[in-house]
Amino acid sequence: MKHATSTILTGGTIVDGTGASPISGEVVIQSDRIVHVGNAAESSASGVGAETNIIDCTGCVVAPGFIDAHSHSDLQVLDNRTEKLLQGVTTEVVGNCGFSTYPMPEDPRILRDFANGILYGNDRWGWNSASDYLAEASKSKVATVSSLVGHGSLRIKVAGNTSRALTSRELDTMSGLLDEALQEGAVGLSSGLMYAPGSGASAMELLALCRVVARRSAVYTTHMRNYSDMLLEAVDEQISVAEASECRLQISHLQAAGPENWPLQQRALAAIEKASERGVDVAFDAYPWLAGCTVLTQVLPQTALDGGISQLLLRLTDPVQREVIRPQIKAEARWNEVVITSAAKNPASLVGRSIQDIADERGSDPHCVVLDILLEQRGDVNIVEHAQSMENLHALLTHPLAMIITDGVYTSGRSHPRLYGTFPLLLGEVVRERKWLNLEEAVHKVTGKPAERFHMKDRGRIAKGFVADVTVFNPKTVRTDARYDRPNVAPVGIKSVLRNGRVMVDSGAVV
Repeated sequence: MKHATSTILTGGTIVDGTGASPISGEVVIQSDRIVHVGNAAESSASGVGAETNIIDCTGCVVAPGFIDAHSHSDLQVLDNRTEKLLQGVTTEVVGNCGFSTYPMPEDPRILRDFANGILYGNDRWGWNSASDYLAEASKSKVATVSSLVGHGSLRIKVAGNTSRALTSRELDTMSGLLDEALQEGAVGLSSGLMYAPGSGASAMELLALCRVVARRSAVYTTHMRNYSDMLLEAVDEQISVAEASECRLQISHLQAAGPENWPLQQRALAAIEKASERGVDVAFDAYPWLAGCTVLTQVLPQTALDGGISQLLLRLTDPVQREVIRPQIKAEARWNEVVITSAAKNPASLVGRSIQDIADERGSDPHCVVLDILLEQRGDVNIVEHAQSMENLHALLTHPLAMIITDGVYTSGRSHPRLYGTFPLLLGEVVRERKWLNLEEAVHKVTGKPAERFHMKDRGRIAKGFVADVTVFNPKTVRTDARYDRPNVAPVGIKSVLRNGRVMVDSGAVV
């Protein structure tokens, strides 16, 4: 489609991102801004030029461009990957779970060794500062990028890949680096307290950093220490840190993992609600899938990863150290529900199969098989784990404090289908079929709500003066056909996507 100075979206139902009831009318765009919303007869008063694109949105919803508030596309937005754009995503918040592409340590290999499993990186990336990364990210053709600075990345810059307690001087240095990143444009701090070296951080370390976050009016997002049997303790710790530091707290991908822990979720939600009622600025996010994904090293005691993947592999080749690690592998794992989605060599003998299935074939114990596979694949293994209940998922997605995210991670094999179809799943199955949310509530949770949370002052709404990020979709047909065994499927029903006033997706295809 030819790019014009003006665009009119006509004939659609406008869902503006605030949660307000839908209205009929036109949306008029000049350059990168919305200049008129509402009555078609008033459009001519908006100064629309002669060279104008008319987009017929009859039968469709005109919504703000979706904001993925929890993304791991830090590197892929630079490669202009379009999986998110095809879902209607125009803005991504990266740097989550303690992993950011900066600040780069003296030896870049240490940060890459730590982050490549989540960021799907190589041996060439890395930036010295938030400003350097954000300058590069501003060139992305597919997304507007906001970045959190990762606690794990900060720790590596200051002390290397070690989970030991920091000295007071190291903590002061780390706080200074965080303050610099926030001044340079990072929107907050993220922690990954289930991943070494972040797992070694004490509550006092987090408190010191969160005081910096509070001083800069930023946000602290956390992948907590535990989402299973110690969920309540993990939630309480993060609420205590936020309350003491007076920072804004965002609990990442909240859930209770595993049937034996499902009853804990309601108690966790109650604790969050009570904290909110007494003035703690706390919210959470969740993805609309029953399975999550991560790296296989996540099931190990994180002390085994002290020093990085290279040190883990040395430990696994030592029979004595291996035997220390083996019994500490997460006991709650249900190995028939843990499925390998990618590995360094992506062998057909592994990808798409559960740990239990592989153990049965090899005539071995699942714990031993985990260690064998990690050694065979040089530590580079991603998994999907089926851990959530439908009842709990309903409670999360419909909660007033919830935002809805993809948490999408790229891999060399089968990436989780949330990378390809989260927002169409929300609008199709969750809204249209299950009727868990009405349309305006769902749109608010992926537009206006995250925009407010991350201080995106001119995005997330269809309103005059706002940036013209717009997603047009058919509410009767929007859906995803992406599945765990066949994830790489484009969504259905996303008609048009505009970012900064420019048409990026037309009739469901990237232009």
